Amino acid sequence: MPSAAGTTTSLPAGLTDPPPATPHVEVSFPRPHVLLVRLNRPERLNAVPRPLHAALERLWDWYDAQPALRCAVLTGAGKAFCAGADLREWDGLNNAAAGGSGPEGGLGGGSGTGSKTVKAQITQDGTGEHGVAVRSTTAAQDASSSGNGTIGHRDSLPRGGFGGLSNRGGKKPVIAAVNGACLGGGFEMVLNCDLVVASRAAAVFGLPEVGVGVVAVQGALPRLARSLGSRQRALEVALAGRPYDAARMREWGLVNEIVEGDGAAVVEAALGWAERIAANSPDAVIVSREGIKLGCEGVNPEVATDILIKGWYARIEGGENMVEGVRSFVERRKPVWKDSKL
Repeated sequence: MPSAAGTTTSLPAGLTDPPPATPHVEVSFPRPHVLLVRLNRPERLNAVPRPLHAALERLWDWYDAQPALRCAVLTGAGKAFCAGADLREWDGLNNAAAGGSGPEGGLGGGSGTGSKTVKAQITQDGTGEHGVAVRSTTAAQDASSSGNGTIGHRDSLPRGGFGGLSNRGGKKPVIAAVNGACLGGGFEMVLNCDLVVASRAAAVFGLPEVGVGVVAVQGALPRLARSLGSRQRALEVALAGRPYDAARMREWGLVNEIVEGDGAAVVEAALGWAERIAANSPDAVIVSREGIKLGCEGVNPEVATDILIKGWYARIEGGENMVEGVRSFVERRKPVWKDSKL
């Protein structure tokens, strides 16, 4: 059985510090300047437990802060990419919430000033007995003399969303290597990845949330239309709750490449893309990605161009990688890039 502690292979030269401890995750560096992150709970279809969201966000933040790393690949161990979060965890929260109800307080109580209620909300789901993601919220209710109170909620997921990735802005690209089931929160992560490589035979995509009365609130819904090319496709995925194969996702524009073969072949293809990206100017990759991100986020093209030129582009114009790129072209040789200082 995979270790819950997570594993990291030997570290490449150039890292300023080692990656943060990330349970249920394998971290490796299979190509120069490339990070491979493998979710490692195959017995649970790589369902993500609540503590892992923040741990993964710390890992993605660490990746962005490492000048020597230029591209990352995310995949899953075994037959699934990620089926969402852990149903057993959700069931435990449900039982805890039910046990706290009653006249003494808890879910149904809270009549006194400063009482605290714990609520469990289902927000994602997978398929079968795996993959229901849970957000735990706390509600502090201060009742006034008139019986009215204000309730504040704190979402347990980090700012980056599911897996620290579904709402990540980030600085550097992440490629999804979809080796199997990619459902609920797993699909939400993929929708925010920069490229997607998928297995023809094994990859299955979907947002089955509506089938169990919940909503995909970790970033998928606002991104569906722009990722799939039309409002109607987005609504089909969000409202029908059905699964889709890699061929349909390729047809609709989400998948960049379909791979024949097993999960290892999918990861190898994704690493090929990562290696190609890492061979380019790291400064140019970061700034080009930011320009695309501005357009995808609905910023007017003229405004987005102005933001890019005066912001990110101004920081690399005349810099050592831009000078090297032009000089190598003139000298008809391969450029030798410096790690980005952005």
